[in-house]
Amino acid sequence: MLTTLLINSIIIFIGAYLLEGVEIKSFWTAIGVAILLALINTFIKPLIVLFTLPLTIITLGLFILVINAWILMLIDKLVDGFKIKGFWWAVLYSIFISIANAIMFQIF
Repeated sequence: MLTTLLINSIIIFIGAYLLEGVEIKSFWTAIGVAILLALINTFIKPLIVLFTLPLTIITLGLFILVINAWILMLIDKLVDGFKIKGFWWAVLYSIFISIANAIMFQIF
């Protein structure tokens, strides 16, 4: 679990470095974002996905990108030192995090 948290923190930090619409203050902030993201994805996201299931089915799963962007924008409001400049940056950032996680967890 600690390895997963560290990998996600690195991905979050690198993504903020690569995307100009996402700012992160320090690696410690990235760890905080990773912890909060893990908690929200574990406890809150399943409920949101359940309630929006018809819309997700109609959009062939693309609405999950919107849910992920909303979650990142919520974390932006909750964590000092983490800033996303807009909705589309949040969508792009969530896509980056998803792809990077898929790649990293295939390696490890």
